Amino acid sequence: MPHVVTQSCCNDASCVHACPVNCIHPTPDEPDFHTAEMLYIDPATCVDCGACVSACPVGAILPHTKLADEQLPFLPLNADFYREPRPPAPLLAPKPPPLRVRGGEPPRVAIVGSGPAAMFAADELLTVPGARVEVFERLTVPYGLARTGVAPDHPKTRQVTDLFDRISAQDGCRLFLGVEVGRDVTHEELLEHHHAVIYAVGASSDRRLDVPGADLAGTATEFVAWYNGHPDHAHRTYDLSHRRAVIVGNGNVALDVARVLASDPERLAGTDIAPAALRALRGSRIEEVVVAGRRGPAQSAFTVAELRGLLDTPGIDVAIEGADLDPGPDEASLPHSTVHKLRMLRELDGRAPSGRRRVTLRYLVSPERITRDGVEFARTELVGGRAVPTGETEPVEAGLVLSSIGYHGRPVPGLPFDAATGTVPNVAGRVGTGEPVAGAYVVGWIKRGPTGFIGTNKSCARETVRTLVDDFNEHRLPAPKASPGALDRLLSSRREVPQPA
Repeated sequence: MPHVVTQSCCNDASCVHACPVNCIHPTPDEPDFHTAEMLYIDPATCVDCGACVSACPVGAILPHTKLADEQLPFLPLNADFYREPRPPAPLLAPKPPPLRVRGGEPPRVAIVGSGPAAMFAADELLTVPGARVEVFERLTVPYGLARTGVAPDHPKTRQVTDLFDRISAQDGCRLFLGVEVGRDVTHEELLEHHHAVIYAVGASSDRRLDVPGADLAGTATEFVAWYNGHPDHAHRTYDLSHRRAVIVGNGNVALDVARVLASDPERLAGTDIAPAALRALRGSRIEEVVVAGRRGPAQSAFTVAELRGLLDTPGIDVAIEGADLDPGPDEASLPHSTVHKLRMLRELDGRAPSGRRRVTLRYLVSPERITRDGVEFARTELVGGRAVPTGETEPVEAGLVLSSIGYHGRPVPGLPFDAATGTVPNVAGRVGTGEPVAGAYVVGWIKRGPTGFIGTNKSCARETVRTLVDDFNEHRLPAPKASPGALDRLLSSRREVPQPA
């Protein structure tokens, strides 16, 4: 009974190392590991031991007999990865040895932020005997985008918060909610109470469209935060009175938003969607959501799993416009996941309309202007892999326009910042590329940029924590001046003072 990977996964290699027969690929030692959307289990060599199920941090692996109907397409997807002979796999490097500290007081570490990168870093630190970790979250609810950035109809993805609950409940870990670093406590004060501070603050700013009228468009990130009840965005309102909405960009977030806008609101009623958002969606008049990409279907930014989720949503018709789905002889050289996306999109040609609402995947268009009536697109063509305007334009009427073209990090006070990449310059997580900033580390998107999936942060966190522990063992981190417990008294005293609005 083969096991099956059922979603875009973390590529953190926990399952790879757990597998006793080396049937999960690509491995970290294979060239396609870092570009793969997900890992694949070879049905011919899987021995049904279940070790991968226990190792997976995001619950992405199931026996094939336990697949839900919407997960069945992942069975051939896994098998097809092995249809063509793969080159012999290199001998998998062993897992890194357990973390150990050499004498003295165990490390005390502060982590700023409580999203996936923060919690995986905390988990890694807590493998050090005696280590103490204190996690500081600005909001009154933890776990960042794992809670407020995942669509409410993706409960399996949200289950990763159960893992984070178990991490925060470990001995040596404390979670401070409603504490903002820079307002309630400074970086310097954290270093007085800890050996080091890890910043896991993500990429909290949206990349914005650079076209006339861009201020008339919202962002998909803000829209997701709104329907998830994020306190910073709960007050927002959106115009759902027009028959069409347009989303510029075609990554996973864009497809999430399109699916929510086009879904029957009663399908969402049993989820964690914010009540105000559900009321608004019940009154929506949107009949079509256009998801626009400037390049072709083979360059779609969404993953196979996200497309599968859209295609399997009842009551939604999905259509393709503006591009040829046949890549010709080049198909053999395309990545495995891209080949499957194209196959899935071709299947749409024979589908009969089934729902009241439609999602149109529109290709080879780039926004030229946003107006109060919608978007004026410039048509494009692919030249050497780049989207080049043809000189033709196409207006698309819409009442709601959202951009979904990526995230960008914000500067962290007191730390260097690369404005081009939106990251804090670092070497393996240690802040600084020349003289390091003593005691300062980064993890997650503020470290590497907005790439990867929830679980990708696990391997990222492992690297940063190992760097930190090496610095601790080499006595590069000054000992905290304050005694344990002093921080509680400091924060308690400040919470009695009204904070500025």
